[in-house]
Amino acid sequence: MLLTTTVHSTNDSFAFRINDMTFGNVMKLLSVLDAVKHLKRKGWVLMKGSPISATGHTHRYILKMKSRQRRLCYVLYSSRSIPAALTVPEPETVACHMYRMAVLAMSLEGQIEGLDVSRAVFMSLVHDLAEAIVGDITPHCGVTDEDKYERENQAIQEIASLVPVAVSGNQWVELWREYEAQNTLEAKVVKHLDKFDMIAQAYDYERKYGIDLSQFFESTKTAFTMAPFVTWDVELRKQREEWLKSNRSVSG
Repeated sequence: MLLTTTVHSTNDSFAFRINDMTFGNVMKLLSVLDAVKHLKRKGWVLMKGSPISATGHTHRYILKMKSRQRRLCYVLYSSRSIPAALTVPEPETVACHMYRMAVLAMSLEGQIEGLDVSRAVFMSLVHDLAEAIVGDITPHCGVTDEDKYERENQAIQEIASLVPVAVSGNQWVELWREYEAQNTLEAKVVKHLDKFDMIAQAYDYERKYGIDLSQFFESTKTAFTMAPFVTWDVELRKQREEWLKSNRSVSG
């Protein structure tokens, strides 16, 4: 099916064509990719309704351009999971997590020999995309690694089926599986970005909300083995320790 939309302006008329992208698939994809709300975009704050965040706006735009579809324009609205015993007033979303990783990946240009930065960026943007359907499954959920993989594998295929194969569909699945397999440089780099973003976010929550998230730092003590992440990890932990000492001295 060929979907053609013609847009008229005062000066000209043009059409953009979406090959093999049915309206039904567009709507299904929009239901999977929903609006992220954290940092409010000013233009929407001035209007009624729920404003989307700058992060969400940028992330959904990147996905739209990657798939070359002008109608793919929403991102995940799923909160990142944290242990139930902990309370964070405004936890980050999956989309914000992936967006931060993608930006960090862009900053690695020329820093890691042989790294395909573009591939790492796009892998960052899809590595948790399946969670739009299955949710953010963590070790606290009691789901086996095998079951988690199967659920997410089916979910990413379902999401990718909404996008023309010749455009991006197959690549989204390939990138997700490559990340899961952890057998390429790009996959290893993205895994390091995933872990570093997690502890950086934990440190931010500790300072912002006065809660103890030491378990995240304990669980990642041996997670970093590549440059420049080893240095980033050391520096973050050093900064956190200095902050903890400062807090203890004030409270004491």
